[in-house]
Amino acid sequence: MDFDRYDHVRPIRWQGDRLDLLDQRLLPFTVEFVPCVDERAVASAIRDLVVRGAPAIGIAAAYGVVLAARAVDAASGAEAAEKIRAAIDELNASRPTAVNLMWAIARMRRVLAAAGGDWRADIEREARAIEAEDLAANRRMGVLGAELLAPASGVLTHCNTGSLATAGFGTALGVIRAGVALGRIERVFASETRPWLQGARLTVWELREDGIPATLIADGAGAHLMKSGAVQWLIVGADRICANGDVANKIGTYAHAIAAHHHGVKVMVVAPSSTVDMATATGAGIEIELRDPRELLYSGDRRVVAEGVAAWNPVFDVTPAGLVDGLVTERGVVEAPDAGKMAAVFGAVSSA
Repeated sequence: MDFDRYDHVRPIRWQGDRLDLLDQRLLPFTVEFVPCVDERAVASAIRDLVVRGAPAIGIAAAYGVVLAARAVDAASGAEAAEKIRAAIDELNASRPTAVNLMWAIARMRRVLAAAGGDWRADIEREARAIEAEDLAANRRMGVLGAELLAPASGVLTHCNTGSLATAGFGTALGVIRAGVALGRIERVFASETRPWLQGARLTVWELREDGIPATLIADGAGAHLMKSGAVQWLIVGADRICANGDVANKIGTYAHAIAAHHHGVKVMVVAPSSTVDMATATGAGIEIELRDPRELLYSGDRRVVAEGVAAWNPVFDVTPAGLVDGLVTERGVVEAPDAGKMAAVFGAVSSA
């Protein structure tokens, strides 16, 4: 398959002495990169949603560790790790829900702790490897997921899971890209994904850049769309997948999955194995990030809700494993995931 035909967007650019991040807050009308010259700038970019999407956050954080180490004089990786401990902790705490962030930071810590005199080159090489492995995984998952689809299928996706959220190609959007290329997908719908409108601002823009027609719907129109018979699959990504197959993803995913189950639409979750958290038994153990109520109360700088009204703004929800028909990672497809099937593919639940 000609992957490059449907893969034109790159949100993360390592420049050797800085990390350039495509500012996703400004899309689709302004394409601008934010230069990050130290780990504080990377952590801020993660918190402020300059960069978003679980895999992309992990990759950015890995390069943040490289930048933190540039200001350190140390004879070994272990010595450097001690000196930049606070910087690494800041990166690790920049978003609480996406497990890829903690996974990437832990991987960088291990390499740093074991490195000798050439530790700077070792950790830069590791950050580059994390990025390259994510792109390869996405392309494999795209093909695996597309093979589950019947020809001429209609699909609905939620939030943004494409190149903007990863090293490239995407997770759920990678399946859609591969499905279009292989002739399995005929109709693509994207829900707008309030309050940050990742579907409206990012997903349909990405698909347009790749020449893939897509139709935008309001979040609340998903059930009606499924009832119409226009879609056969709901295809989404994940920020964390638990040991029993429960899935944390962008707020609104759970509601879409309930509607899909009711209308006989299948649910596919697509994410790299780094998103699987076998140390968390069920979705009940996931910390759900709450963001500033202002994101609901304002549109840009203009308040659109009456004064005195409160707002509750969870960023993620948890879809129970029982609503998932297929979990696709680079390791293969887990159909109707449960604790036993997850352990068989990803190992036993950790006691840590």
